[in-house]
Amino acid sequence: MSTTPSSTSAEPALPTRFTVGQRLGLWCISWAGFLLISLIGCTLRYECSSEPGGVAEGAEPEPFTIGPFWHRCVIPATWYFRRKGIAVMTSLSFDGEYIARIIERFGFVAVRGSSSRGGSAALLGMNRALAQGRIAAFTIDGPRGPRFMAKPGPVILARMSGAPILSFYLALDRPWMLRTWDAMMIPRPFSKVHLRWTTLIHVPPDATNEQMNECHHQMQDSLERARRAAVAALGPQAS
Repeated sequence: MSTTPSSTSAEPALPTRFTVGQRLGLWCISWAGFLLISLIGCTLRYECSSEPGGVAEGAEPEPFTIGPFWHRCVIPATWYFRRKGIAVMTSLSFDGEYIARIIERFGFVAVRGSSSRGGSAALLGMNRALAQGRIAAFTIDGPRGPRFMAKPGPVILARMSGAPILSFYLALDRPWMLRTWDAMMIPRPFSKVHLRWTTLIHVPPDATNEQMNECHHQMQDSLERARRAAVAALGPQAS
């Protein structure tokens, strides 16, 4: 993942109409989010660990990989993975629009759609992103939860594309927690972040429904293992 693919678009954004007030709000929110993440992100201290068969020490995920993670990790993940051309599925909602605008300023590619709206088109867009040599990332309990309950999108995409699933979690030391459905974490300046990778999960291209369900359970379990290990690495005040 040391080079960024030359193409900058994995899937055209689906047209959405906004009022003048909403457009002004999107402009303000997206720039405020960009500045907040930039100001805090440059002070963070990251450390990484991995299960056997995950990511080698000091390395990063290879292109053509599917990376699911919990929605609450968006801020530390955005800073850590900035300017790498990673494709991220974002919802077609108003919230999804400002998230897309923020992450695009950090060099991500927003592929629009979610489990509730535009899901099929978004999966095709993510498949094209993988074919371009990108990593495809999912905030997998988004866009609105339930928290820590993985949606099946990465498993479906893995069967479509042949790309492996590599779950991860970013734990924070004493984060500020928002009272949102995902308990969104905002890092304190100069705090530690522990990034935990899990073992790769491979989905057969001819996987049956039973095998797909089993792979989904494996992904859910890997996400929870990553969370527990990352939090344990930082101690009792981590989340």
